[in-house]
Amino acid sequence: MKELYNKLKSELMDSCIPFWLTNAQDREHGGIINCLDREGKVYSEDKSVWMQGRAGWMFSYIYNHIDQKEEYLNFAKSCIDFAAEHCIDSDGRMFFTVTRDGRPLRKRRYWFSETFYIMANAEYYMATKDSAYLKTAQKYFDFVYGMYKDPQTDPYKITPKSYAETRNTKTLANPMILMNVASIMRDADQERFSYYDGIITDLIKDIQCFYKPEYKAMFENINAEDNSVILNTATCRVINPGHDIECAWFLLEEAERRQDAALIKFAAQVFDDAFALGWDKEYGGILYFKDILGLPVEAYEHDMKLWWPHNEAMIASLMLYRITNDKKYWDIFNQVSEYAFAHFSDREYGEWFGYLRRDGLPTEPACKGHTYKGPFHVMRMLAKCMQLLEDCPKA
Repeated sequence: MKELYNKLKSELMDSCIPFWLTNAQDREHGGIINCLDREGKVYSEDKSVWMQGRAGWMFSYIYNHIDQKEEYLNFAKSCIDFAAEHCIDSDGRMFFTVTRDGRPLRKRRYWFSETFYIMANAEYYMATKDSAYLKTAQKYFDFVYGMYKDPQTDPYKITPKSYAETRNTKTLANPMILMNVASIMRDADQERFSYYDGIITDLIKDIQCFYKPEYKAMFENINAEDNSVILNTATCRVINPGHDIECAWFLLEEAERRQDAALIKFAAQVFDDAFALGWDKEYGGILYFKDILGLPVEAYEHDMKLWWPHNEAMIASLMLYRITNDKKYWDIFNQVSEYAFAHFSDREYGEWFGYLRRDGLPTEPACKGHTYKGPFHVMRMLAKCMQLLEDCPKA
């Protein structure tokens, strides 16, 4: 256990954190430059708004739970303040990408830029007790939760991505990310503890609708009217094992807080089914997408290996081992960990590759950061697993 802890700590403190602090800080305009090649050189100056929030949260979390270095908070503040100054549209919604100096490029229908911004402000508040950041987190949480409950009402009407009159679906990503955000807000905003707690209760019920025991899978998209599965379209048959695994440990964290044995059992089942479906028995690693009926998958990257499902599987399996003391989860943790460190971790330049081919070789030219990858999944996994190991049973 100590050897593993030290390995994770070294990967976090000596590889990942220095990679981002050295290469990604925009000391001219503020915030994070996220598009970095294998060596950490910038290959595009366009900035991901997701990454401003994710980096702001991650470096605040590292400060709060791992190592209290001022440079972590300074970087977090730079990312959060850049987002506040440059990434919010006149209607209150946030952009998806902006130029290096903060001019808008793209805006998406969904509100994930906002959720990561909420997380960052809440975690930074817990580090500094600066109430201005808590107020921002409160404002945007209420804003986003209102859109989740009714996306077609003011203050912002979201243009539907597809015609609900033809096929009315809902997606797992929405209640899943909101539950995680609400959990962080509950920790930060103690005066409204019961407000967030009640929302989390409702979100758990919403999430459970996506799991179908007859298929042994958590679906990404289901019928919004009766929660049924839609099998005559590839879009609705797709399963994202990494998403299900990430959702499983979100549920496990909440189940532990509530001492809810039934929810622990449910989350364990979600994990077991997702891992069984997603693990590539020929080459190892977790496949990105699977069709529940074994039919062709629309997404070109369906048989690739991406960094983040492996990160989520390491957290979930280690959490399940700590909770249940079932050695099968310790074995799964080691199975995923060995694959991930062997194929994703870059011992030469630091951090992790983002994309592998099915056979485990990095795509060329390899990158360490882009619109969707930054200092988040890998670092969160390393920090969470370090914390979990501190009170795990001996294997």
